[in-house]
This record gives sequence, C-alpha cells and structure tokens, in this order.
Amino acid sequence: MTGQSRKPKHSRDELVRLVNEYRETGDSVLQGELVEAYTSLVESLAKKFVRGQIPYEDLVQVGMIGLLASLRRFDPAFGRSFESFAVPTIVGEMKRFIRDKTWSVHVPRRVKELSPKIKRVVDELTIKLQRSPQIADISAYLGVSEEEVLETLEMGRSYHSLSMDSELEADSDGNTITLFDLIGSEDSGYDRIDQHMLLDRALHALDHREKEIIHLTFYQNLSQKQAGELLGMSQMHVSRLQRRALGKLREVLRTDQQEYTT
Repeated sequence: MTGQSRKPKHSRDELVRLVNEYRETGDSVLQGELVEAYTSLVESLAKKFVRGQIPYEDLVQVGMIGLLASLRRFDPAFGRSFESFAVPTIVGEMKRFIRDKTWSVHVPRRVKELSPKIKRVVDELTIKLQRSPQIADISAYLGVSEEEVLETLEMGRSYHSLSMDSELEADSDGNTITLFDLIGSEDSGYDRIDQHMLLDRALHALDHREKEIIHLTFYQNLSQKQAGELLGMSQMHVSRLQRRALGKLREVLRTDQQEYTT
C-alpha cells in the first residue's frame, strides 16, 4: 500500500457478483481483489476505534481478519448485503483486540480515581432505584460524561478479573450476594416486548434499500456519510431515504398502537 487515496475499481453490482463468485469458488485471486476493494471500509471503521495506545495500523490488520472471515461466511440467503453483514464481524474483531490489548496495560490515574467512585455509586443507586443503574444514571450522579463512565468500566474489567463467587454487599444490614446471583436479574426488557413486536412488523413496510439504511445508521451506528459510501450513494440521498423510512415507520407504529389500545 502506498497510502495514496484509492479510487473504487468496481461498481456496487460488480462487487456483489465478485462476492458471490468467491463464495462459490474460493478463488484466491478473487479474495485478493475483494480485500483490496473493501480495505477502505476496514480503514474507516478502524478510525472510529483509535484511542489511547492502540495503533491505527494494528486495528486495520485485525479488521482485515474480520473481513476475510466475513467473505468466508457470507451467504446471500441471509437477506442482507455483504457490507451490512461484514461490518459487525469487523467491528467485533477490533473490539476483541482492544479488550485483549488493554488487559495488562497501565491504567491511567483518572481511571483509578473514578473506578472506586463508580462502584460505590452503583451500589447506592441500585438500592435507591431498586434496579441496576444505567450509564446515564451513574454519569449524572457523578457529574462526568457517559463516555468517561463507559471507558472506566471497560478498563476496569480489563484491569483485573473477579470470581463469580465474589461477594457484594446487598443492603445496609450486611447481607451479601455473589456476582453469579446478578446474572439474569435485570428483566426490564420484558416491558418492551410489545414495542419490539410492533417495530418488527413496521419494518416490513420498508423496501430493501430503506431497511439497509435503517440497519446501518441505527443498528450499526454508522453516519449517513459512511452508510452512503457502503451503499454507493450520496449522503444527501441517504438522508432523504432515511427520512422517508422513518416517516413510514412512524405511520405504521401509530396505526398499530391505535389498534392495539382499542
């Protein structure tokens, strides 16, 4: 690689054909051609995770592993484009690398200072709210950003491990529970089952392209620009289709909710 900007050598339709052909033949030349074609995708995702002492080049290499895995596992029968299938795999490889890389690195002082505060606040808020506190609850209580809370929790897990038999104080009387007792105790998702079912039905009102845009921008958290690059369209076009899709979803959800409550 020379570091110079690469211009797309293949149209979207050509890439679809090459991906399907590689799936059938496993041809190494096709593999190299596809890796080159999707290198820009891996690089764009790597830039989102560069932080601290994690080198960008290492993230790109790890992302390539995810790309190759996606090429081997992709099946058009999944009903998704290759890009929307590959992104979670690539991102997953990068996250695992970051987790493993930071397992034994030096923990910054600010994390050391914030970590015990978070642990204390989690205990206090659990009792006060009668549920596990969310990141927003902890952030507001401590007066720090949600990103700082997430970073501290992630680095804290990487800094040391705890046995599932580790005891935690459950109340002011000194009663204790273990970490194992906490697994599966959060049932707040049950009260959202109806909403999830309504949303699933509403998604059927969207066409294939609208579903892809909703998946990339809301489920994969890609920007409209990144989604446009994956789908071969302008950010303005993505924005327009996204607004149209959201309008359809709102209308279907409104109708379904009215029928559900009557």
